[in-house]
Amino acid sequence: MKRKPDGRAADDLPSSSIIASMNQLDALKQLTTVVADTGDFMQLAQFQPQDATTNPSLILKAVQKADYAPLLKETVAAHRGLPLDELVDRLLVRFGCEILSMVPGRVSTEVDARLSFDEDATYTRAERLIELYTAAGISPDRVLIKMAATWEGIRAAERLERRGIHCNLTLLFGFCQAVACGHARVKLISPFVGRIYDWYKKSAGSSWDEAAMAGPNDPGVQSVRRIFEYYKRHGIATEVMGASFRNTGQVTALAGCDLLTISPELLAQLSSNQAPLSRALDAQAALALDIPAVQFDEPGFRLALNQDAMATEKLAEGIRAFIQDAEKLESLLLAA
Repeated sequence: MKRKPDGRAADDLPSSSIIASMNQLDALKQLTTVVADTGDFMQLAQFQPQDATTNPSLILKAVQKADYAPLLKETVAAHRGLPLDELVDRLLVRFGCEILSMVPGRVSTEVDARLSFDEDATYTRAERLIELYTAAGISPDRVLIKMAATWEGIRAAERLERRGIHCNLTLLFGFCQAVACGHARVKLISPFVGRIYDWYKKSAGSSWDEAAMAGPNDPGVQSVRRIFEYYKRHGIATEVMGASFRNTGQVTALAGCDLLTISPELLAQLSSNQAPLSRALDAQAALALDIPAVQFDEPGFRLALNQDAMATEKLAEGIRAFIQDAEKLESLLLAA
């Protein structure tokens, strides 16, 4: 468990505590496990995150930089002739291994988004990723397998968790997705903040009031808060990791969340900001909240997701975007 300078664990800090005399990144680390959201592992050392997360878009962005192009070429040269999907997985694992040499915790590696509606194929691909990590000398407990929080993805994750393969359910926008993940006992979820914010801002159009909708009033922040408080109130062990941030205000409004995965650009902004930081989410306080327990079977899940226009649209959009970037990554591998 993380310890503070006075020896107390992070969760022992009182909810009213205000941390000053350090930059906001260091202060945030007193309340929350900070994760770097990047494939650019050369940036990790300066921020010293506990974990790191990747996705097809981040890996694609990284391999197009001169510093990382050799990794792609080396992977192709070492495994030429393998099926393209396996070549992609080997590249993802290569990045993951490099990242794990720089962070003390875990790396999240994503299953092909084209499998988002195929439970068995997602399960099988996750097994292969773990096998590749194991062959590279990486313990499975240092890897989180990412998959979209579709009904099929959640069911695959449930099976994987029973085998001791831990999962990170991503593209999570709706409360029903979080409830289903908790019931499936997945290790970690990544509820998105920035993409929810984007949807509501676009929907509001000219009536959007940026100042009024900032901080705790941000709809993305409110979504993560709702999930966090529900989990803590009902003793759900699944870790909540806020993701997809547009600005540091969204990050600081979730100080106290289990984990937050943050881009290097925002990590840099936090590290240069000396403003005091207060705990925003409090697991102990959530125990006293009046929040009824809910549960979703498959028809109920699909109906709830359908009724949430934002979650339905952003989930579909996110899967399409990851597929597009996966195809671009495949093209680079074929050309190498």
